[in-house]
Amino acid sequence: MCAFLHGNAKGGIRGYFELVPEVALRKMIIINLVKRMARDQEGVESVFHPACPKVRVPARQMIWILTGKGKTMFRFDNTYARLPEKFYARVAPARVSKPELIKWNEELAQQLGVQGERPPDRELAEIFTGQKLLPGSEPIALAYAGHQFGQFVPQLGDGRALLLGEVVNPSGRRYDLQLKGSGITPFSRSGDGKAPLGPVLREYIVSEALHHLGVPTTRSLAAAMTGEVVHRERALPGAILTRVASSHIRVGTFEYFAAQQDVENLKRLTEYSIQRHYPEISRDPEAYLDFFRKVGNAQIELVTSWMALGFIHGVMNTDNMSIGGETIDLGPCAFMDQFRFNQVFSYIDRMGRYSYSNQAQIALWNLSRLGSCLVVVTGHDSGEATDMLNKELDSLGDLFEQRLASKMLKKLGISKDVHPEDKDLVRLWLSYLEKQGLDYTLSFRNLANLVEKGGDSHFFERNNTFREFYQAWQKRVQSQGLDTGTIKEEMNRVNPAFIPRNHKVEQVIEAGLKGDFSLFHEMNEVLKKPYDEQEEHTSYKLAPRPEQVVQATFCGT
Repeated sequence: MCAFLHGNAKGGIRGYFELVPEVALRKMIIINLVKRMARDQEGVESVFHPACPKVRVPARQMIWILTGKGKTMFRFDNTYARLPEKFYARVAPARVSKPELIKWNEELAQQLGVQGERPPDRELAEIFTGQKLLPGSEPIALAYAGHQFGQFVPQLGDGRALLLGEVVNPSGRRYDLQLKGSGITPFSRSGDGKAPLGPVLREYIVSEALHHLGVPTTRSLAAAMTGEVVHRERALPGAILTRVASSHIRVGTFEYFAAQQDVENLKRLTEYSIQRHYPEISRDPEAYLDFFRKVGNAQIELVTSWMALGFIHGVMNTDNMSIGGETIDLGPCAFMDQFRFNQVFSYIDRMGRYSYSNQAQIALWNLSRLGSCLVVVTGHDSGEATDMLNKELDSLGDLFEQRLASKMLKKLGISKDVHPEDKDLVRLWLSYLEKQGLDYTLSFRNLANLVEKGGDSHFFERNNTFREFYQAWQKRVQSQGLDTGTIKEEMNRVNPAFIPRNHKVEQVIEAGLKGDFSLFHEMNEVLKKPYDEQEEHTSYKLAPRPEQVVQATFCGT
């Protein structure tokens, strides 16, 4: 049974509010009414949240918020929730039986402007499984569409996630705070809205590792067990991840309104996105065209960073492409061990659409989908707008090649006076790695030891291909006029010693399924310093043995 606090019925709260304007007294009246209902009406379990008239929360939770027992951990200002309700659905997080904190990211919490003393782990678990809503939060599930493996789906949306609200830190930066695995929403379709423990641990590890590697990414604030059982290929413990992002606006969000020919909301979305992500262009006469260019530049910087590190996202659908240029939706993602141009990890990517080498083409294809949505709002006729956006897309294709080549050459120690023929050196090196079946990360790291002429490394087989590469590379590196110590140092700044290796992530997950999170904590600490030699943690650096190689990864839905 639910007590309707927002109705106009006799004795309803709105009637009291007209007589009692003071905030403190309003709270007191609500508290007393909730307590009375809980006492007098057997079976009352929930009430509607005052800020979200369609969201039910437990009556005891409302008392927790309104009595001031609910801590104001963050300063919320929920601008997306003030958009029309076609953009989202208001939903309360599901109840769970036994919330238990696995990890709390204190460093990130400080960046978000957390206030007051750290709450006890039990309270953090209740907050970040959605059992206690923080004052100022307004949980919503976002609507969007998307091309999934090239096939358009007109309605997807947050099927197992809720945006708690937008946090504004002391410097004025705005971040989304989202629960992932928090229960069924109107967009769940046939899903259960839950997340198994394994994908939560994986996303926490990989998102934080990407951050420390210097790649734009969503981040992980907390991971918590729910005490629930989640049924996938077997019964698994449930968990919830708290994700932090500059926003959760995707290319698929634009496709959602474009598919409905809802030009008014498409224009509203574009203007909101510009103000939130790229306010410097808001007054430009061609702001929508500039917006496309900005999103394109951000995506190119992101995907070229992935490829330079040997990272494969796995599901580059348009609904997994953030307009803010952050890595988002880390499901079947993985870092390569042995280098292969066409490496695929995602179990569902049977045709290799999102393979390592194809990520460049897919990034541009996804941008073309965004461009097709923007045609109708540019202020130009459709033919002219299409031509303008296609020209921008062509320029972005050239930019992608330039940025990827620049990053790959830096990994080879070449950063000055880049020449067009330097790309041939990159191709020769990568071909050698693939033919020899060498580890991508360790190969670059070991190459730095050969900068000095006569330097030794037993890592490489000195065959004809290697000798051809080595002679050309040595000549090119030395031509920069830099001392070898500087070149080696610069190479080690962009070639990590540590990445979240797939077999180590699997070991962490298996231990976690048995209730042991010591490896999870240790791995996260190691990955905070990916470019440092940490000799005490060599096991996290080594490539997997043949029996440890992970052949496929899964998204967890």
